[in-house]
Amino acid sequence: MVIAINNTPDLWRDHLPEPAPDGHKYDRGHTAILGSDHVTGATRLAAEACSRIGSGLVSVLSAAQSQAQLYRMTLPPDIMVREDRLDALRRVNCLLAGPGGCTDAQADMVVAADPDMALVLDADAIRLWPRLASRLVILTPHEGEFARYFADLTGDFLERGRAAAQRTGAVIVLKGPETLIAAPDGRLIVNRNASPYLAKGGTGDVLAGLIAGFVAQGMKPTTAACAAVWIHGVASERIGPGLVPQDLFAFIRPLLRELLT
Repeated sequence: MVIAINNTPDLWRDHLPEPAPDGHKYDRGHTAILGSDHVTGATRLAAEACSRIGSGLVSVLSAAQSQAQLYRMTLPPDIMVREDRLDALRRVNCLLAGPGGCTDAQADMVVAADPDMALVLDADAIRLWPRLASRLVILTPHEGEFARYFADLTGDFLERGRAAAQRTGAVIVLKGPETLIAAPDGRLIVNRNASPYLAKGGTGDVLAGLIAGFVAQGMKPTTAACAAVWIHGVASERIGPGLVPQDLFAFIRPLLRELLT
């Protein structure tokens, strides 16, 4: 029998990052996000979520000059937009790929990234896991994506999630009405505090950004995923009907204040 525990703040509250009084932005982590060339809204949602949850610096990489200009015009001013290669950026410790798509060129960039850089892979970028052996990876599929990349796995969502985590060596965040966080060491945590109004395009991009922002600040992957999923879910419950993804940002600050006091 597969046993999972409930995701509650008791599991991770003591691990929430708090900035040191004498710290600087790089102490809080630098997250790079590979910008989509066509679904720019997904990248923008992920980038703002990452910044809101506390990543000290967030850089969006866009290979296309026209798209880079669009990002500069529409992203919050604290988020950097660069046309450089990933290896030109300073002190990146977390890379997020997939929101809005992942081109072959971006895929090669992920695979070639510094081995010490944590990777959060969403949507199309989940396909890269076989090329990332022994890397620190978090995969964030919904049920459709999970079925595409792990078609041979059978059983209920606990069994399939555990098998995927053990096969890949990654933390699996299997999104749904109940979201499963499955760790490679066999731990299973289920999050049950989400609103059905999260079933809307873009909310997964926000979640990916929250996870990446926590990882950039030094949280362990499983802990970061649990905290991000819980905050994402509670924010959705407080919003309720009429929720659109960008509404979630207004609830991050008060939730963090509650958790840290």
